[in-house]
Amino acid sequence: MPYLGGEDAVRELRRTLSNPNVQADQLRYRNTILKVIRSMSQGVDVSGLFSEMVKACATVDIVQKKLVYVFLCSYAALNPELSLLVINTLRKDCQDPNPMVRSLALRNMTNLRLPSLVEYVEQPLTAGLRDRAACVRRVAVLGWAKLHNLQPNSEIDASVVNELYSLLRDPDPVVMVNCLRALEEILKEEGGVAINKPITHHLLNRLKECDVWGQCEVLRVLQRYKPQTEDELFDILSLLDASLVSPHPPVMAATFSLFLHLCSRLPAVGQAALERVRGPLLAACGSTSREMRFAALCHIQLLLCSLPGLLGAHYKRFFCGYAEPAYIKQRKMQVLVELVNDENVVMLLDELKGYCTDVNTDTAQAAISAIGRIGRSYSDKCLEILTGLLGLKQDHITSAVVQTMRDLVWVCPQCSDIVCEALEGCEDMLQDSQGRQALLWLLGVYGERVSSAPYTLEVFIDGVRSEASVGVKLELLTTAMRLFLCRPAETQDMLGRLLHFCIEEETDMCVRDLALLYYRLLHCGIEETRKVLQGRRSDPSLGVLIGRPAEPISQWASSFNTLDPLKQVTLETETSSRGSPEHVTFDPKPKNDLSDTLSCSRVDEVHPDSDGVGQFADSSADVPSPLSLSLSPALSPEEFERLWLQGRAVHAERGSEETVEKDIECLVEHVRCPAVPHCSPQSLQAAMQLLNIQTLAFTPPHTLPWRVYLYTHTQHTLSVNSTLILGELLYTGRDKEVKKEEEEEEEKEEGEETTGDKEEEVKVTLQQQPRDKEALRGFLSILTSVLHTLSAEPE
Repeated sequence: MPYLGGEDAVRELRRTLSNPNVQADQLRYRNTILKVIRSMSQGVDVSGLFSEMVKACATVDIVQKKLVYVFLCSYAALNPELSLLVINTLRKDCQDPNPMVRSLALRNMTNLRLPSLVEYVEQPLTAGLRDRAACVRRVAVLGWAKLHNLQPNSEIDASVVNELYSLLRDPDPVVMVNCLRALEEILKEEGGVAINKPITHHLLNRLKECDVWGQCEVLRVLQRYKPQTEDELFDILSLLDASLVSPHPPVMAATFSLFLHLCSRLPAVGQAALERVRGPLLAACGSTSREMRFAALCHIQLLLCSLPGLLGAHYKRFFCGYAEPAYIKQRKMQVLVELVNDENVVMLLDELKGYCTDVNTDTAQAAISAIGRIGRSYSDKCLEILTGLLGLKQDHITSAVVQTMRDLVWVCPQCSDIVCEALEGCEDMLQDSQGRQALLWLLGVYGERVSSAPYTLEVFIDGVRSEASVGVKLELLTTAMRLFLCRPAETQDMLGRLLHFCIEEETDMCVRDLALLYYRLLHCGIEETRKVLQGRRSDPSLGVLIGRPAEPISQWASSFNTLDPLKQVTLETETSSRGSPEHVTFDPKPKNDLSDTLSCSRVDEVHPDSDGVGQFADSSADVPSPLSLSLSPALSPEEFERLWLQGRAVHAERGSEETVEKDIECLVEHVRCPAVPHCSPQSLQAAMQLLNIQTLAFTPPHTLPWRVYLYTHTQHTLSVNSTLILGELLYTGRDKEVKKEEEEEEEKEEGEETTGDKEEEVKVTLQQQPRDKEALRGFLSILTSVLHTLSAEPE
């Protein structure tokens, strides 16, 4: 036989198909057609056999019909005229007594995808909608969607749409689901299928009859329906309750997404649903499918944003297996960081330490980064592990450890002494540019504490000609300038050589411009240079704060059961792509002036009087109109710190003209609530979140001094202007006499008189901009009531 891929092979197949003797032998004829299909699947152009294959479709053999239809649908676009010859055979098959033949003919008639054949297809499809066989109705329903997709601009036939709506009550569940899909496609420009109360309850009652993907389709469409009453809402939730714990992860995810949509105004129900899906999600994490495990881990990270303690007791389920792929290991490590607490921190760190020597370098570096993130709360234990890893003398491990130490001292400055001791001799093991940049940044900021800093820097400067990374050169310039300010005698000569090379010989314009900037800055004087390079750093008191506030479910509800969680990358995983911590931006959409966004059009209202919170009112002021609190627009930690320090500076200059210009109001009160500093962070966050008060940072319970930083936006119901309120709760727990002296000094400055025993009081400091004393007093009343409520709860 001729070569399979040549023209001779196609000619041989044509002669065989045209041979009357072969056509008379049914088995030989079918085997020849099978050879044509095999050649087509191997990439051979057999379109020249189209006319012979058209003749072959006129048979009673179903297997032969299927093979021929596969060929015709593949090459119909290349032979539109010859495709007309197939229509008569297909229309004849649509009237065959065998339902399998009828459904096969309808399916392939629509799969030809030729606009010229639409007029011949409509009548069989209409008849197929009323066919007595369910398999034919399934194909006919989807055939109308294919027909509309073929001619999207054609006018929609109202009778067909009505027929499809009536088939939503078809006894076959597959026909019902196919109708939903077809109506979604046909009525796309009108918003999809119209969902009303009768259709909703009909779909919910038949949900269990559908297969897994049919249930997902029904649940997705039902998100458009809005219950009219609360009783109807809870009836729907009751029907969905069984699907919420379905053993099939797609059904569970679709049901939970519908739950979140329906319960957007019922946070308590949403929290209960989070508890219910814990088991199915943990089961999905143990699935044999890697893709399923990865998707479950990504969605678990979403849930932990709103309920950090949801899976705390099941942290061992997220330990990595040896044979698991790197992307699953890295996601599991991100989840483990979220689950760390006082009880399991030792075991988690020991587990992560084992991952640091993984054969996959990305996994090892991710484990080291995870240890660094835990170090923000448990710095001593983590620094001990990180310094031990430096002793392994492996390039990628040393680089990751140095980068992690750089990020750690930026957040926790109290760790700088241990980090400076560990830096000795690290420069020899750093081969990648990110690690060298991290080391240079540490030498520049803490160079006065590292004895070998000038000598290490000289090695980098001597090799600057062979340095390929622009980022390392830029960091080297900044480090040399910073080290010159604290150790001028040792670095003056090497700084001059570096500036000369970068200005005279460097070809990269960014490096050259930065060198010129520093050169001209030195001409302005040492003090001016010091102001630029050694400006204000982050408040060290913020470094001891741990945790993050729980996000409201509404922030991520719309992305659940979509691809968004799989694409999201947390801020901590991006640290390897940046040069130094100064470049971190917590807010994905930074604002130049926060005051421009204070007048928000959408405010989530919280009426104190309706919840009983506002019954506790401050005697010094009355709130004439209801006060609303809102978390929008969100405030980043950097923006909070800037505004807080700015307000504190204005408060220190109270009475000057600057106070009026800044339009900032400050208020200091003491609230007696001895149990609040000992309550759990979860209880405090939940209580504040319920009233739209965002806790930005907090210290652990039973830790002195105990601090909580919070913010909210206030607005009177009858006003369009909103204000931003920043707050600090402080409990020092110091001796009564020392505290009394401080309070007396504050009373003299504030001109206020305080009475009573303040041994167990929490100091509440509020800053507001722009000024609105009524709103500030109203917020203080709400906050005081919350603190009293938390203090009254039994531990």
